[in-house]
Amino acid sequence: MCGRYTLYTTDELEDRYRVEVSDAIRANYNVAPSQTMPVITQDGLKMMRWGLIPPWAKDEKIGYKLINARSETIFEKPMWKKSVLQRRCLIPANGFYEWKKLDDSKHPYFIHLKDESIFSFAGIWETWKHEGKTWETYSILTTSPNKEMKDIHNRMPVILHKDDEAQWLAADNEADISVLLQPYTNGKLETYEVGTEVNTVKVNEKTLIGPINSK
Repeated sequence: MCGRYTLYTTDELEDRYRVEVSDAIRANYNVAPSQTMPVITQDGLKMMRWGLIPPWAKDEKIGYKLINARSETIFEKPMWKKSVLQRRCLIPANGFYEWKKLDDSKHPYFIHLKDESIFSFAGIWETWKHEGKTWETYSILTTSPNKEMKDIHNRMPVILHKDDEAQWLAADNEADISVLLQPYTNGKLETYEVGTEVNTVKVNEKTLIGPINSK
């Protein structure tokens, strides 16, 4: 799964995605579910809440359970199928955290691309309207781990290659979408253990992404 990520080079968003960016977007070293973050759709940049809330939902709390969607079954489940066929998005990130389960406890790791400061998760989104509220919400697609991730966790987010981002947004059939839902394969992920401060949502400092052996 993907339960926390980072987006701190917000000054790169405009050039990277060719979108208009608000000065209100701030660096975030500990993005957590329910927070509002920039998402790229075919219509440009939108601010959305992390944790997809289906249009039929009566309670916004369901979003906490739907921060991720499994890519292997996304076309089989009615809750996801319409979103992945019609409402896909790019979720900008600089990296993400995952927790490795060991005998003593769970140890947090930071994962990022060695040669790209900013990259995109494959995402889907929906609009939720209820009792006067209108929210746009999103979920990150996940897949099986690649060689860098398999010793840390049995899932990882779908990271899109930059050249595939336009296809992810524009594809109009299941085959063209499915081919992109693969573990990241070019061997350029760097992983290292970080401090447990990241476990606390309120902590949002650059020090969170520093290797534990340098602290």
